[in-house]
Amino acid sequence: MTTSLPVNPALSRRGLLKFSFGASAFLATAGLGASLSGCSAQTPASGFITLRENDLPILHALIPVVLAGTQAADNREALLRGLDSKLGALSPAMLKLTRQLFDVLAMALTRGPLTGIWGSWDNASSAQIEAFLQRWQDSSLNLLRMGHASLLQLLHMAWYELPQSWAHCGYPGPPKV
Repeated sequence: MTTSLPVNPALSRRGLLKFSFGASAFLATAGLGASLSGCSAQTPASGFITLRENDLPILHALIPVVLAGTQAADNREALLRGLDSKLGALSPAMLKLTRQLFDVLAMALTRGPLTGIWGSWDNASSAQIEAFLQRWQDSSLNLLRMGHASLLQLLHMAWYELPQSWAHCGYPGPPKV
């Protein structure tokens, strides 16, 4: 059986490239605009080295969804402290990219269209957050897929570093020396 492709596909390769370029430019501009306009404070939140006040609601909303089935919600403060420590050890360039990701997620102008979460992170349901994560994971835009992977890696890294997580996955801990 032979299948034939449509003569005029709905979205050509050139159209897809134009769309991807436009979306990437939009995201980069939004992140840069947030940084330059002062929407993203560069000062850390009280008690943190790197995490800012605008980053905390995002992380508080993501932790129970990304780390569902663990006791991460019960150890949220320790997890945030570990994440903060890890972010503080990043190179300046990587920290800047991570902050831009959080800025895009924090700004209402970009959060709604990109995540589907139109209200604040505090009011987002688990289903909305799961839909947002799935949307970014399956996105045709590499930038969104990288953002998804970064969020998951950051949270998993911070969680599995904590001794409270070790028993859950059967790890007895590092050998005693």
